[in-house]
Amino acid sequence: MAERKILEPDLGFINEVTGMGGEDLKKCFQCATCSAVCTIAPEENPFPRKEMIWAKWGLKDRLRKDLDIWLCYYCGDCSRLCPCLSHPGELMMALRRWAIAQYDWTGLSRRMYTSRIWEIGTVLFVALLVVGLFWWSGAFTEARMPVDRVSVNTFIPVDWVHYADWTLAAILTFLLLSNTARMWHFTMRGQKIPFSIYRSELKTFFLHALTQKRWRDCGDHNFRWLKHLMLVFAYSAMFALVMFFLNWLQVDGPEFTAVSWLGYIITFILLYVSGEAIISRIRKKEEIHKHSHDSDWMFLILLFLTALTGILMHVFRRMDLPLSTYYMYVIHLAIAVPMLVVEVPFMKWAHLLYRPLAMYLKAVKEKAGEVQVTTSP
Repeated sequence: MAERKILEPDLGFINEVTGMGGEDLKKCFQCATCSAVCTIAPEENPFPRKEMIWAKWGLKDRLRKDLDIWLCYYCGDCSRLCPCLSHPGELMMALRRWAIAQYDWTGLSRRMYTSRIWEIGTVLFVALLVVGLFWWSGAFTEARMPVDRVSVNTFIPVDWVHYADWTLAAILTFLLLSNTARMWHFTMRGQKIPFSIYRSELKTFFLHALTQKRWRDCGDHNFRWLKHLMLVFAYSAMFALVMFFLNWLQVDGPEFTAVSWLGYIITFILLYVSGEAIISRIRKKEEIHKHSHDSDWMFLILLFLTALTGILMHVFRRMDLPLSTYYMYVIHLAIAVPMLVVEVPFMKWAHLLYRPLAMYLKAVKEKAGEVQVTTSP
């Protein structure tokens, strides 16, 4: 007779998840209301009920390989209708934070998600590093800060910014992709799936990454889907402008370019979406904004301030205020760079890769199951 495997609950894991936003976990008594009202949970093996009980029992290994925590888009219906107020939607959000910390080999995600000091300290450290680089480059000298006119390219040459952008992008890409490889390992370990299935289902990844269409299936929340899609495209477009069209964006003189107009439109979209989310979290009327983790606030505040300082820098440039332009440029980068460093590989923005990847890997597993059934004798 085969030896029966005993599942060992991890009590430390329970404390870690509750510290990441799953405080009401122990209130759940498995009534299954959450899975019944969820419009996107599959009929077989639905979420979030199983995740609730796995988390309550401390079954860390099962949750580490669970892709369904990424298939939840947190419409809030399960939390709103939960009879015991255990907030399943917020637990799924906490599990996604925990999963990001598991994927991160540096350990920084776990520290920042569980410690306000670590999160704020990391942001401040990177911000001071940015200011220090400006100081070290000699930017704050009279020769580099002409006061008779605005000359951003004298203050900080565009080529220097390009080199810094590409270096930072390379570092963040390495961190994000190496963490993504760990996600793949945890969720697909032990699966023997033909490469042809991985190739044939690749369309699923691009479909969900580009359209965010899963939001539209998440209850009656089309406007939320539209706002999220606007945010993703605005952020991606701004990244593309900075990385590839900075010579047309960082210009001296009063003329407007097509790139600058596009940059202004993108900035106002970022201001609107992030500002509206901040106000909603303050009012706490929508279910998904009634419970805000420190990381939620940090993401929204950094995004809003990045857009605000960016537009203010251009306003000062148009008004021909040299010193205000230069100092606002430094403030802008001292906010934007920490946002990228913290959010892209370690926290909120990682969702943009992990969600469609989870949809893709789920489709691969399902396709492999169909093939196995078809080819079995």
